[in-house]
Amino acid sequence: MPRTSFTESVELHSIADRVEVAPGVAMPRLGLGTSLAVGDSAVRAMLAAFDVGYRLVDTSANYGNEEEVGRAVAVSGLPREELFITTKLEKTDQGLSHPRPALESSLRRLALDHVDLYLIHWPKPAFTNQTWQAMEALLHAGLTRSIGVSNFEVSDLEQLLTTVVVTPAVNQIKLNPAEQRRELHAYCAQRGIAVEAWAPVMRGHVGELPVLARVGAEHGKTPAQVALRWLLQKGAIAIPKSVHESRVRENADIYDFRLGPEDMRAIDRLGV
Repeated sequence: MPRTSFTESVELHSIADRVEVAPGVAMPRLGLGTSLAVGDSAVRAMLAAFDVGYRLVDTSANYGNEEEVGRAVAVSGLPREELFITTKLEKTDQGLSHPRPALESSLRRLALDHVDLYLIHWPKPAFTNQTWQAMEALLHAGLTRSIGVSNFEVSDLEQLLTTVVVTPAVNQIKLNPAEQRRELHAYCAQRGIAVEAWAPVMRGHVGELPVLARVGAEHGKTPAQVALRWLLQKGAIAIPKSVHESRVRENADIYDFRLGPEDMRAIDRLGV
């Protein structure tokens, strides 16, 4: 079934809102990105995120923090079934034989027996279709509950979709009000691939967009909160990253207001 298109509006009432990305797999719409987050500060940020209701944490083998994610999960005491943990396969581990050892290594660092979503981090066209065959095997082996891709353009997806048995659950891409990726988002929506936004607040530069500042002032919200609300109302999943507990909490405070049609159209005009 096609995902919500990038022109429709989604009802969002709480941080508990989820979207089904694969049969029986419901993914939180808002999560915590962890790129460059290492050490105790990363663990504290994750625990603060869990405290305010985040249940999605996004990591990767090359972030160097899978152990911190595993430590935060253990310390939180939250039931494993409440959490949604994503990690990723790197270019050096693509092909038919490398993905399983790579995921098993990630699981050891995470101290988990499975992840909820495993992504091919970057396309490597010469290996894409073989890698996906291995990803499907990982899904069937129960080492991950869903599989997807990251940073795949339309051409990459077209190549992949020629041989898939299981359609990617997610395409994680750079997506924000200044980089709206309309063609790619529409392509994914038409093929039932959920879109997940990394850099959703433009690595902290979202405040440089006057429209977001104006809309935020009207709602008593920050530009970052407006950007995240806009993405979620567009049907995307968002994973803002921060190791600052105050910012983690601020990013979650987006469920007590709604952007109206004029607000949405004003932000829509910002990017391509």
